[in-house]
Amino acid sequence: MGDKHVLDNAVLKRIRVTPGTKVRLKDHDTSWTLRSDFKGESEDQIKKQAKKTLKDDLARLAQAQELLFASCSHSLLIILQAMDAGGKDGTIKHVISGVNPQGCRVTSFKQPSQEELEHDFLWRQERALPARGQIGIFNRSHYEEVLVTKVHPDLLKKEGLSTHSLHKKFWRQRYQDINSFERHLARNGTVVLKFFLHISKKTQKERFLERLEDPRKHWKFSLQDLAERKHWKEYVTAYEETLSLTSTPTAPWYIIPADHKWSARVLVTEVIESAINALDLKYPKPNRQQAKELKDAKAALLAEK
Repeated sequence: MGDKHVLDNAVLKRIRVTPGTKVRLKDHDTSWTLRSDFKGESEDQIKKQAKKTLKDDLARLAQAQELLFASCSHSLLIILQAMDAGGKDGTIKHVISGVNPQGCRVTSFKQPSQEELEHDFLWRQERALPARGQIGIFNRSHYEEVLVTKVHPDLLKKEGLSTHSLHKKFWRQRYQDINSFERHLARNGTVVLKFFLHISKKTQKERFLERLEDPRKHWKFSLQDLAERKHWKEYVTAYEETLSLTSTPTAPWYIIPADHKWSARVLVTEVIESAINALDLKYPKPNRQQAKELKDAKAALLAEK
């Protein structure tokens, strides 16, 4: 399969949320870059160098995905969460560019439909889970149910839940349900990778202004984004609690410094590639009957005039 890439333990330790630890996002530098040769460079220089690195990473990821697809023993679920303008769409676009689309599916979770609201809060995610050999990418996910709903508890009325029942026990049970759900997936062969693309409030402002100043990016901006920005502190608190209580040994969270988009994409790609390689997958070997059929097929082709 070629050279396998495994991320340095020091890097993994820096970005992976250790289960049982309390997360404080202010302790995580949003502008940190993976490569030492990126340090101190301008955004354009970081982009140029990171694009070169990403090209190699994507080539290795394509090989890793082929093996995942061929072995058909595991699936991979990638969950992306971020503040608005955190870079989820761009990250997905570039990660997908390195894999076979037949073995990858992206699901973007918007506001739930009436049908979805009439089921339990994990129902719509369960329907989109990847099959063995496949990669599934969730753009937002079931975590919206302990993030957006926590900042805006009135949304739970649409789920048929009374806001009078929203006490610590309710949220604790939701975290427990999520952990149980992901543990079940892991036990059944799904590797769960969860990424929080961590940007500063200053960077979000710059990206919003960029969208407003470029007519080609107006479609990306919504007045709702500005309204949600007013709840920045509440979202930080919700994310800190979520990351602290739902990073588990079988489904860890990775806090990706995302002020520099291209550096973030490199880091996400390398975590994914390393996770597949850690499975130590093998290409399937034919049994005796299959080996004979392959030999006969080869002989038949070579006998053709």
